[in-house]
Amino acid sequence: MYSNIKHIFFDLDHTLWDFDKNSGFAFERIFNENKIDINLKDFLHYYIPTNVKYWEMYRKDEITQSELRYGRLKETFDLIDYKTDQATIDFFSHQYIEYLPKFTELFDGAIETLDYLSSKYNLHIITNGFQDVQDKKMGNSNIKHYFKTITNSEMAGVKKPNPIIFEHALQKAVAKKEESIMIGDCLEADVNGALNFGIKALFFNSNKIEINPNFHQINTLIELKKIF
Repeated sequence: MYSNIKHIFFDLDHTLWDFDKNSGFAFERIFNENKIDINLKDFLHYYIPTNVKYWEMYRKDEITQSELRYGRLKETFDLIDYKTDQATIDFFSHQYIEYLPKFTELFDGAIETLDYLSSKYNLHIITNGFQDVQDKKMGNSNIKHYFKTITNSEMAGVKKPNPIIFEHALQKAVAKKEESIMIGDCLEADVNGALNFGIKALFFNSNKIEINPNFHQINTLIELKKIF
């Protein structure tokens, strides 16, 4: 099925870089440094789905970058009934963006899989994340050298699943559609976005959610060594 593949495009957050674990580390540091009496587990219970909701709105151009960064924290604090003000939330948001990329937890098997794939294929990144933060995440996690190109929504001017970002990424990689595949954790942005653009796609289903059986999926990164 994938015998003609030469270029593998990965999403970054929730696919290679473990966003949820690293968010937990970042907030733990923020709460400790600022002596904030909040149960981290309770906070993350609300923050993780709230962050997903705000990223979906951002992907659909319903909110701005600054509204995403402020809103996801404001709503989480409201949900845990922690009283705060705009200046404090802005301060925590700034600290979060500063600390988050310093943590380097990757999904199990990421390095082994990238070592294997990079010896046989051209690897690339397509991310909706912000360029400065994503570059730091990859550099600090020591995975940036695996990738020939990195395409983000800021340079493309649009976000996945818009076909323009995939076109931008393929042009940058000098890759043909029939030689390319996208691997990511978001059915709408990564899988449907790639398929609608005309390239193959694999869904990284680490949470093992039920999906349409017509979608090709993996539950762990190490499975890619058997597929490719």
